[in-house]
Amino acid sequence: MEKNNIMSTTKLDFWYGDKQALFDVTIPIREKHITALIGPSGCGKSTLLRMFNRMNDLIDGTRHEGRIDFKGEDIYSKEKDVLELRRKVGMIFQKPTPFQMTVRDNVAYGPRLHGITEKEELDEIIERSLRKAFLWDEVEDRLDASALSLSGGQQQRLCIARALSIEPEVILMDEPTSALDPTATAKIEELANELKEDYTVVIVTHNMQQAMRISDYTGFMYMGKLEEFGSTSKMFDDPKNKLTKRYISGKFG
Repeated sequence: MEKNNIMSTTKLDFWYGDKQALFDVTIPIREKHITALIGPSGCGKSTLLRMFNRMNDLIDGTRHEGRIDFKGEDIYSKEKDVLELRRKVGMIFQKPTPFQMTVRDNVAYGPRLHGITEKEELDEIIERSLRKAFLWDEVEDRLDASALSLSGGQQQRLCIARALSIEPEVILMDEPTSALDPTATAKIEELANELKEDYTVVIVTHNMQQAMRISDYTGFMYMGKLEEFGSTSKMFDDPKNKLTKRYISGKFG
């Protein structure tokens, strides 16, 4: 694996039962950059994203061939601790998924699960994570309020703070702004750009303008195949693949 790739797939195939969803996907994920996955609905973007932290293991009847490396190790090797992998490779879903507990307890959940119980240490983690998620100033006096009392955009940033609380290295975002208004979307995009200073971000998006605004690299997927991958500026200015050109010019999708 190249030095600046924190993750990569090699000749990756994936099946849901008898239905093949990914075909021969080879893609590098550059460390401390934002990689966007674009393409029409059903093209395999979210399936690929969920493979990076083995979320598809939770679905019966799935199987794969090929390889996914995280920091040079095969994440599907028998020795791999899946819980540890998911600690290092966090996931943010399409709709905000705060737990039905307080703001404080949402952020403290992961650290407590990993054995941190000291109040002072937890308080530090909570504040640090909420600050990183651009949320502290909005909730510092509401830490004991229900997370469900927050707005949709705040809930999504709370979910990001919850993921950051256990110090991941990669953050996977599956259309994180599709349920949000433009103002909340802009905050998540600004946050993503800040996060890449310390983390690697992979985002699935239907919004090509969003991919152009925030990503460093883009992969275009179609019918389970990675049709093109490269720097975002090059792909949108001068795509090599005719399908990519048609998609980004709005001819289909």
